[in-house]
Amino acid sequence: MKKVVLAYSGGLDTTFCALHLSKDLGHEVHAVLVNTGGFSEKELQDVAQRAHDLGVASFQILDVVQDYYQSVIRYLVYGNVLKNDTYPLSVSAERIVQAKSIAEYAKSIGAQAVAHGSTGAGNDQVRFDMIFQILIPEVEIITPIRDLKLSRQEEIEYLKKHGVVMNFEKAAYSINKGLWGTSVGGKETLTSNGYLPEEAWPTQLTKSSPEKISLQFKNGEFVGIDGEIYESSVAAIRALTERASAFAIGRDIHVGDTIIGIKGRVGFEAAAPLIIIKAHHLLEKHTLTKWQMYWKEQLANWYGTLLHEGQYLDPVMRNIETFLADTQKTVTGKAFVHLSPRNFYLQGIESKYDLMASKAGQY
Repeated sequence: MKKVVLAYSGGLDTTFCALHLSKDLGHEVHAVLVNTGGFSEKELQDVAQRAHDLGVASFQILDVVQDYYQSVIRYLVYGNVLKNDTYPLSVSAERIVQAKSIAEYAKSIGAQAVAHGSTGAGNDQVRFDMIFQILIPEVEIITPIRDLKLSRQEEIEYLKKHGVVMNFEKAAYSINKGLWGTSVGGKETLTSNGYLPEEAWPTQLTKSSPEKISLQFKNGEFVGIDGEIYESSVAAIRALTERASAFAIGRDIHVGDTIIGIKGRVGFEAAAPLIIIKAHHLLEKHTLTKWQMYWKEQLANWYGTLLHEGQYLDPVMRNIETFLADTQKTVTGKAFVHLSPRNFYLQGIESKYDLMASKAGQY
């Protein structure tokens, strides 16, 4: 039996893959869910039960949220990275870490193959395949949905035939949630002029009274809110997400290029990422020199583009990260933010490194 590690989320595609790999191909399937901050405990329990019901050889949850922050998110903050000046790279950043984690796990258990449920219609297939080919070139890559050219209905019929019970109704909107934002796709995003209706957004407006908050940064990292310093930047991001998303802040639609060049649209909500990036950028305007800001913008734009296109393992990414981290030595202080329904704005900053201080220059 061939030992196969399957990147498993519990959805339709990966459920089909788990059954097809074991029942039809006779492989020993080890299902792995890589959690980048988008699952509740109840959801993780449900996915685990579903995997065991399918008869996989093993099921493993890899919690990589801290690694996700340390290896990717903090550099997106250092670089104020917004793809096309709009999108905080919520999904593409996740996929890189998930693929890397799957590759490392496959190597650790001596797997002969890895599998994923990409359909061949988007960016994720390239990100997964590229990471696997670099980190585990000796391991076979199996992509059942793509290889068999299956339609959604064909997958459903197969699973029903094998007695699988799950919700086969296609959700009106495709939602992918993680620590660094949530993507939302639907019929409106398939056109050039549609906008998602209110009910499509995962987080609804529940606050109407404006609030003023302060964000604390230390050497470029977001560490606290209103004077409270959190145990980690991950905890700070989660706290800000809970507080700001209640205002329905951070909603937008991103128009971008796929890796092969096709234009596409996707909705997203990313209250914490957008506020953090904008606040961090304002703090940098006060604490970095003109030329530091200039070169940061050039390199950060390349960093975001290469990350989006699956080039995370290219050595130049480590070079850019070194530069970005080195610029953060004086990016310490507070940024003051005004929150209101569907909107936020920056009121100013406070930092001992503020170059706007009168003592910093004279005519």
